[in-house]
Amino acid sequence: MRVLVVDDNTDVAETIAVLLSHWGHDVKSAADGPTAVEIAAARHPDVILLDIGLPGMSGYEVAEQIRANPALSDTVLVAMTGYGQAEDKQRSRQAGITHHLVKPVEPLLLQKLLSSLGEARSGGER
Repeated sequence: MRVLVVDDNTDVAETIAVLLSHWGHDVKSAADGPTAVEIAAARHPDVILLDIGLPGMSGYEVAEQIRANPALSDTVLVAMTGYGQAEDKQRSRQAGITHHLVKPVEPLLLQKLLSSLGEARSGGER
């Protein structure tokens, strides 16, 4: 799948990108919200792994802009954030984020989620 990793911590973004590439995904990264919105509009990723605490534009705002773009209606938004309170998860849902994972995310959990999203996208055929 095409995956966009959005995180202002370059070490985290690079580590996730390497892991996802190893799993066979086509991965791009962005370190801030405006760049994420720009890359998403150009690449139409299948999945966006989105940090919430971003400089300049929060992950919630990024999600709202992604959801406002009809060309990105099939993109699955997954929050990967340190924000794990019930109100954070509620705000994610309100912004159009489908899944909310709290850092640190176990690689096996991420792999299972991406695998299930890939299977759903392909109609269960592999």
